[in-house]
Amino acid sequence: MGINHETGVESMDSGQTDASSDAENTDRVYNTLRALRRSFIRIGMLVLVFSVAGYYLAEPVLKHLRDLTGVKLAAFGIPETFFTFLTLALAIGIFASFPFILYAVLAGIRQLFPDFSTRSMRGFWMASVVLFYAGAGFCLNISLPYGVQFLLEFEGPSIEAIISVHKFAGFCLLFLFGFGIIFELPLAMILAGRIGVVRYQALARNRRYAILAITIVSAVLTPTPDAFNLAMMAVPLYLLFEIGLIGMRFYKAP
Repeated sequence: MGINHETGVESMDSGQTDASSDAENTDRVYNTLRALRRSFIRIGMLVLVFSVAGYYLAEPVLKHLRDLTGVKLAAFGIPETFFTFLTLALAIGIFASFPFILYAVLAGIRQLFPDFSTRSMRGFWMASVVLFYAGAGFCLNISLPYGVQFLLEFEGPSIEAIISVHKFAGFCLLFLFGFGIIFELPLAMILAGRIGVVRYQALARNRRYAILAITIVSAVLTPTPDAFNLAMMAVPLYLLFEIGLIGMRFYKAP
């Protein structure tokens, strides 16, 4: 009877421990969501301020993109140019605020995973900022000009491309932000391995599925369905995947 009584007490203690652990996890998630909410409210205000300043840069930015790609732009509606400037202003605001967005996301991850130290978070944050702007720079100087020129080569002798200014701005912005986010792939993989979400061995064994996923993502993010533009995004993405695997191998979870 005594043994059963002790066993019962141990079982109750185990149940209380599990309940306490579940409550702590719930509180941690709730506190993380609250912190993210506060952070993104502040970031939204920052984006608004940068967007107001970005409105005055919208026209020079559009002119630079036009000169870079060599396209002829046209407005097919009275308010089209105005709305294009608003779109560019918002994009400039988000682009300038992206380091703060990345910091808020990493801070949320650190709260969910206590083993992810503040020092590591700051290192990942600096690397993520560099990779994002490196991806946008790669797109701006290599992928975007060559991709646009490749597509314009399909003009025949009786066809002259006159591009809508709004569609042109959307095309360029999708490419720029797409490449900026894609260049975060190695860091995302290393971070996932560091906090124990996924193992290096699992990703290395399933390279063929990774290639399939990369192709699908590139097809979705590429604004045009041609193979050239898909390759312009898929090849760098696969190279980044391999760099991420190397990083995961040497920067394992503690």
